[in-house]
Amino acid sequence: MQYKRGGAVAVAGLVAGVVAGATGCVGSGAVADDSPGQDPVGTLHRAADTLLAAGSSRAQTSMEMATGGTRVTIRGEGVYDYRRQLGQLRVVLPQDPSGVSEHRPITELLAPGALFMKNRGAGVPADKWVRVDTATLSDGNLVTGGATDPFAAAELLRGVRTATYVGESEVAGVGVRHYRGTVDLALAARGATAGNRASLAAAAEGFATAEVPFDVYLDEQGRIRKVRHRFSFVNSGRRGVVAVASTVLLYDFGTPAVVTLPESRDIYAGRIAE
Repeated sequence: MQYKRGGAVAVAGLVAGVVAGATGCVGSGAVADDSPGQDPVGTLHRAADTLLAAGSSRAQTSMEMATGGTRVTIRGEGVYDYRRQLGQLRVVLPQDPSGVSEHRPITELLAPGALFMKNRGAGVPADKWVRVDTATLSDGNLVTGGATDPFAAAELLRGVRTATYVGESEVAGVGVRHYRGTVDLALAARGATAGNRASLAAAAEGFATAEVPFDVYLDEQGRIRKVRHRFSFVNSGRRGVVAVASTVLLYDFGTPAVVTLPESRDIYAGRIAE
């Protein structure tokens, strides 16, 4: 499997393999307005900066895919350092159609412009990492790795064109404000920090549509507690559009997030099997 851009989103990615198997400037940290419905677009444009102010957190991810009447889910859990834009997730793949789990959990390291995976399988030695340049992926790694980078998910909100305030809600026992709307991927790319700009620009060109619906829940400090994006892409080699719903939960803000990227000698340089 070659990690090269071109064709449909996630052709060479973790998500495509799972689908195939199943089918056969820093802000102040506060919401700017006491009336959450007053300026929802402006509030959401500031959400990523509020995470920068928060520093770090724990994260849970969930990626649900539906194609050909089949639905599968990939789950992840770990920590993220927003200021360094570094994260580490333990990603668990779903069971195969027979109900037997064939996959070891994959360790993913998230970094500006790069994704590192260990226990990737597909002929990669167990002690080696696979490195992927996310700007070469036609989805910018919003989908390919099976988990959306938490800060990239937040930076997507810099591209909000329209949004409405839905009302007050609760996420994991925390009072939140619920917003719903649509992201323009090209606008998000233009407003993103340097670490995500090229990847989001690739996503703007690679998805079936550059408009991405979302639901997001902010706490009283304006920090994202939950965000859900709904992507769609054309599945290369198969008919139809694959729907992907990616959810990121953030909690335990301030938790130390120690992430060490692998040395060059520990990165696999060979070909990855299909």
